[in-house]
Amino acid sequence: MTKMIFVNLPVADLNVSMTFYAALGFTNNPQFTDETAACMVWSETINVMLLTHDKWRTFTNRPIPPSTSSEVMLAISCDSRAAVDVMNEAAAANGGTADINPVQDYGWMYDRNLADPDGHVWEAMWMDMEAANDSAAQ
Repeated sequence: MTKMIFVNLPVADLNVSMTFYAALGFTNNPQFTDETAACMVWSETINVMLLTHDKWRTFTNRPIPPSTSSEVMLAISCDSRAAVDVMNEAAAANGGTADINPVQDYGWMYDRNLADPDGHVWEAMWMDMEAANDSAAQ
């Protein structure tokens, strides 16, 4: 079996969150979706499980942090600098927040951070691996 990651996120409104992630380019996998959870697919190996608060509480009794705090920043790669910009624009237009941290542009790497409607932080990033390798070699 190919190694995969399923990022589990508690969400206040499942439909709002599904719409938000679809606008960013994720697709829904109905096999793992019902009225309490939705599987949103980024790639063949990366999935985000959106869980209602009640569903979340069946997995842990740890408190759900407020939307103003951050425990992790989830970085996902995009195909181009323009795709990073499109993702941030989609976040802002669909209930999220674009550029919650300063834009980082190193020439060979470019990233912008966004938050979903529940405050979960994502780093949309693009990297020119050849230029990154050349930079490391110097």
